[in-house]
Amino acid sequence: MQTLSLNQKTALVCGATQGIGSATAILLAHLGANIVLIARNEAKLKDTLSRLCKSASQHHEYLVADFTQPIEVQNAVQNYVQNKTIHIVVNNTGGPPAGEIEKAVPQAFREAFEQHLICNHVIAQAVLPKMKEINFGRIINIISTSVKQPLKGLGVSNTIRAAVANWAKTLSNEVAQYGITVNNVLPGATNTERLQSLIQTKAQKIQQSEKQVMDSMLHEIPMRRFAKPEEIAYVVAFLASEWASYITGINIPVDGGRTGCL
Repeated sequence: MQTLSLNQKTALVCGATQGIGSATAILLAHLGANIVLIARNEAKLKDTLSRLCKSASQHHEYLVADFTQPIEVQNAVQNYVQNKTIHIVVNNTGGPPAGEIEKAVPQAFREAFEQHLICNHVIAQAVLPKMKEINFGRIINIISTSVKQPLKGLGVSNTIRAAVANWAKTLSNEVAQYGITVNNVLPGATNTERLQSLIQTKAQKIQQSEKQVMDSMLHEIPMRRFAKPEEIAYVVAFLASEWASYITGINIPVDGGRTGCL
């Protein structure tokens, strides 16, 4: 039986210095891919780079770009692909601040739209020409289960995540004929710095302890625990591989059963 391998593939992993992004980069490297990390903090990029396994045939590197500045991201990726091919893209960046949608200022939507959808779009535009030439490509977007079921207290995030999912579905139909797949991974509550920040914010708002808030969240998850970042990375790795060659345009929740809809 063929084993899952990403040998001779190059993967661009966004937001790769912590959480899901870091776990994904480490796993894809373990599976044989060359990794290109991209984030804004060079010191953290170097740290993640040092933790990637490397065989004689692998080469890992990083790009520095701030996802609040889409032009920076666009220029960094465009410059890279002038002489190299990216086979796999993992779009991943930090979520918008929590808060009720009624109280959100218009600028919050603009900033989140640029950080998520626009950055995803300029990266796709940069990598797609060579993907089409080789008749292979994987674009995998880390979004949220709010694509299927909006989450309380995440008004801006719910709005922008849905826009990214619809962008991805539209793109998937346009590029499928070239052997390129576009899919979305929807993490549920995952044990990352963002989750801890959301717990702290909610605890302060409702005047409960962080443990009370956490216990309430866990009660909503049938598996009664938060996901590990590595568990999200496993799904990304599958979608990046040849094993998922006939899967495109879908949303895959990885949430321990929390999402209430099919």
